[in-house]
Amino acid sequence: MIEEAAAFAERVHRGTFRKGTTIPYIVHPMETAVIVSGFTDEEEMIAAALLHDVVEDAGVTGEELEARFGNRVKELVLAESEDKSKSWEQRKAFTLSHLADSSRDVKILALGDKLSNMRSTARDYMVIGDAVWERFNVKEKKMHAWYYCGIADALEELSTHFYYDEYVLLCRKVFGKH
Repeated sequence: MIEEAAAFAERVHRGTFRKGTTIPYIVHPMETAVIVSGFTDEEEMIAAALLHDVVEDAGVTGEELEARFGNRVKELVLAESEDKSKSWEQRKAFTLSHLADSSRDVKILALGDKLSNMRSTARDYMVIGDAVWERFNVKEKKMHAWYYCGIADALEELSTHFYYDEYVLLCRKVFGKH
């Protein structure tokens, strides 16, 4: 299942890149899967990590996911997907609220996704500073701080794991808080 999910994700993300970079987008779901595998070896969790952006960013339907990978993978992916018809702030506020009451598995998937994002942002922030925010639709650092530090609060249940510690450390490095 993991190999099939990796191949599917690579195919639907082919030709797309991380914001403001020449890094193929597939690197992000692969890194997310590596992080998730630090918590569990459950195939459905790792497959969901590989597929976590296919509905939100590549137009794959929940029905297609269920047919290919089963209901559990579909439900995990949908729990991590944002409604792109909403504004950035609405989407992020919903994510913070939703994560506070989510299952441990959904929180693990979210940490994999957000830690991968923070690694990329922190790396670029250390090189180009506040210019990093120019690559995003929302360009205010304080808004990103509100969201990413809020994620740390919502995922506090995972605070005994070193990936959570890394996430908080990167938030401190980039935003000067949390």
